[in-house]
Amino acid sequence: MSQRNSGYARVADDLYETPAWVTTALRPHMQNKGWTYIWEPACGNGSMSAVLETWEGCRVSLSDKRRGKDFLKTDVSQSRVDWVITNPPYDQAETFIDHALDAVAARDGRVAMLLRADFDSAKSRQRLFGRCPFFAKKLVLTSRIRWFPNTTGSPSFNHAWFIWDLKHDELGGARLVYHER
Repeated sequence: MSQRNSGYARVADDLYETPAWVTTALRPHMQNKGWTYIWEPACGNGSMSAVLETWEGCRVSLSDKRRGKDFLKTDVSQSRVDWVITNPPYDQAETFIDHALDAVAARDGRVAMLLRADFDSAKSRQRLFGRCPFFAKKLVLTSRIRWFPNTTGSPSFNHAWFIWDLKHDELGGARLVYHER
């Protein structure tokens, strides 16, 4: 099946604000023990971090290249976060994943990236998925994301949360789950 063009021009810096329901879908898949420190490194105008900040037991740090802190240029070797959660710019997603895994390494943390549902299908990305012992879960959103409120027509792409857990060490042992809105 081929995908169709959305008919919309690309937004500068891939600044697509994540609707609240999309972020909320992730919450049941997070296991909290005590405080959880979350870094949202591509926060844009803050729609995703606004939801994250409402979660009990979570402390959120946010940054964005447009706000003067480029995640990919940040030294994360001393980072003390439990989670990196974001909707990365699509053309930098692989680099975001690698950098996020480095950022959570000190605390054996987790990474959640919102990506197109077929992002894990590319042979060149199998180092992040099928051949990665830390890839733990794909949470498929069964409703398509409407990036622009009050628009007509149906959205073009399916999306999923991809989750890596540094305590997960089963090569090829990722779970596939579905979120129904």
